[in-house]
Amino acid sequence: MTQFAFTPMPAPSLPITGSDQRFPIARVFCLGRNYPWGDAKDQVREFARYFMKPASSVVEAHGDVAFPPQTEEFCYEVELVVAIGKGGTRIAEDQALEHVWGYAVGLDLTRRDLQKAAMAAGQPWEAGKAFDGSAPITPITPVSQMGHPNEGAIWLHVNDVPRQQATLQSQFWSVAQIISRLSQSVQLNSGDLIMTGTPPGVGALQPGDCITAGIDGIDQLSMRVGARPLA
Repeated sequence: MTQFAFTPMPAPSLPITGSDQRFPIARVFCLGRNYPWGDAKDQVREFARYFMKPASSVVEAHGDVAFPPQTEEFCYEVELVVAIGKGGTRIAEDQALEHVWGYAVGLDLTRRDLQKAAMAAGQPWEAGKAFDGSAPITPITPVSQMGHPNEGAIWLHVNDVPRQQATLQSQFWSVAQIISRLSQSVQLNSGDLIMTGTPPGVGALQPGDCITAGIDGIDQLSMRVGARPLA
């Protein structure tokens, strides 16, 4: 039996729709732009760059959104989340969906000012993307219950005002293509989550804002932004 120097933190996990079991989280991959944003350079169909969030950044998508420290531009991004149930490397596109365990709705919360500063300096994005609580995600709905969604609206409202609205079929890269491409770079493992990019309309949040978001046929969430942390 392994002897640890101290008691390890509990493994991050998410609830599973209709079950008492939980989905254990290994890693979180996040794609860059995967929807048309209106500017010509983003219409070039090159595979989106990806970054990562730690599994510990995932929280259940209900209650309050903690306003993070060190930012004046705290932004929302709604995304389709793919939960990997079977690992693999160099996965063929026509076999990629066999590796999907389920789907969820998530928010890629961002300290945009820190991200912009990192981009301008040619530095990694972790400060803007990988903070505590930066990935609220709904319960995972198994493929066995819902199949594989390839169409339907994805949307986000702030204080009942529509801010993001698109359809899954408008993504540049399908779930199968994303899994296949990622698996050429890294070995995907059971428990990995893939956040597949956000539609246009991202913007800043303020304390007290109410976020509602969802994807037709999968799930929806409702959360309220908490107070700014004390300096």
